[in-house]
Amino acid sequence: MGRILAPFGVKGWVKVETFSESPENLARHRSWWIGSEGDWRECRVAETERQGSRLVARLEGCENPEAAAKYRGREIGVPREALPPAGADEFYQADLVGLEVWNLMEERLGTVTGLFNNGAHEVMRVAGEEGERLLPYVPQVVREVDMHAGRIRVDWGKDW
Repeated sequence: MGRILAPFGVKGWVKVETFSESPENLARHRSWWIGSEGDWRECRVAETERQGSRLVARLEGCENPEAAAKYRGREIGVPREALPPAGADEFYQADLVGLEVWNLMEERLGTVTGLFNNGAHEVMRVAGEEGERLLPYVPQVVREVDMHAGRIRVDWGKDW
């Protein structure tokens, strides 16, 4: 759902990059799971405020910049059951991980291992026999997501 970027101010607040369309989507959760690489801990959120396009937050027990600095670079998540159901033709990024990616010529490109935002749009990491590919997750490239078949069809050449 987001990532803690850095301490904010002198009272233990942190600056948060949210991965959803609106920072309020993360702010409404009173409990966050914060961590990385399998080391996740539940943290209670004391306060949140919007600062421009970003969110700032104070976590319970985090009272100064030194305590806030320990969270720098950590990912933020919430339990799946706390999220609203995805709408028609909408997907949570986590649902795409593990799907096979095939191009329009019926060539297998690999498996989605993750997504990230490059500032302009989302990018899929696809691991295949030739190594990792980075494919833009935009309508011109991603033509179909078939969750039931576990497959994504893309307009992307195997030799690109």
